[in-house]
Amino acid sequence: MKTFNDLADFSNEEIQDLISLANRLDKRPEPNALKGKVLSLLFLSPSLRTLASFQAAMTRLGGGSFVISPDMSIHGLETRPGIVMDGAAAEHIREAVPVIASYGDAIGIRAFAERKNLEHDMADTDFHALTSLIDTPYINMESAMGHPCQNLADWKTLDDYDIPAHGGKFVLSWAYHPMALPLAVPSSTLYTAARRGMDVTVLRPEGFELPQPIMEKSREAAAAAGGSVRETDDRCEAMDGAHVIYAKSWSSTKHYGDRIADQKLRNDLDDWCVDDTWFDNALDDCRFMHCLPVRRGVVVSEPVLDGPRSIVIHEARNRMLAQMAVLHQMLGGQS
Repeated sequence: MKTFNDLADFSNEEIQDLISLANRLDKRPEPNALKGKVLSLLFLSPSLRTLASFQAAMTRLGGGSFVISPDMSIHGLETRPGIVMDGAAAEHIREAVPVIASYGDAIGIRAFAERKNLEHDMADTDFHALTSLIDTPYINMESAMGHPCQNLADWKTLDDYDIPAHGGKFVLSWAYHPMALPLAVPSSTLYTAARRGMDVTVLRPEGFELPQPIMEKSREAAAAAGGSVRETDDRCEAMDGAHVIYAKSWSSTKHYGDRIADQKLRNDLDDWCVDDTWFDNALDDCRFMHCLPVRRGVVVSEPVLDGPRSIVIHEARNRMLAQMAVLHQMLGGQS
């Protein structure tokens, strides 16, 4: 495996093989599998779970890692092409990324969308510009439109809780947040549930529709897998018979890049906080998922988050296990 960038790059059999490997490594650790291997971790955006889980994964497999972040360890990175570097930044990304990559056997890169131009971000332009600078195997630790590490962990989580693929009802719901957030998690989560063959409903208020290319990609994946994708703003309808609700905040696509217009649109939507009433029409054992971090009392109520429906801690631990499987295959472990 040279790259781990999008679940769309893998067959269902390959995805299941990775999940099986993650399960095996959890039950039967291989502390010397990646002995002598080094993973470079470049964080151009903040992280808790992604950073900690990758470091833990490498350590558990016998390898090592190091972290580079402009906010933590260097005097700023310049990213603009053709710039005269007479400002605060001490180094350009065109030199920094190849050097960082050369110190490891693989590199993980995390770089959020700038959220100024939707077409620019939909093409993952900035992330591809970074990976074009290296020939080292790389892992997408979250880009403008993708978060495959989270997606693989989520797929494993659904399997762990015996949530059916075919006939399983998955609700991806927008939730209130005081700030406009990236589209990476909702876009790639939608694709993951659709690819698994589930009947997926995107629940969102007007103005927060996901981009049509994302919807079409997911509809095609669902159709091939025997599932379906639809969208609605009707909460009761969406939650009727639901097996799982995955809550996530994201930017308005109607006002993408316009912070003021986005803020005005979300100002009256603070009732989009998942509480017990949301589950009135759901299955009795309907689960609550979220990628974390999550704002208590804003995105989800404390009774739901701390209650038996919530599987967010198990979901978060699966990040480490899923990434162990990816690293095991990428860096030469025997599967």
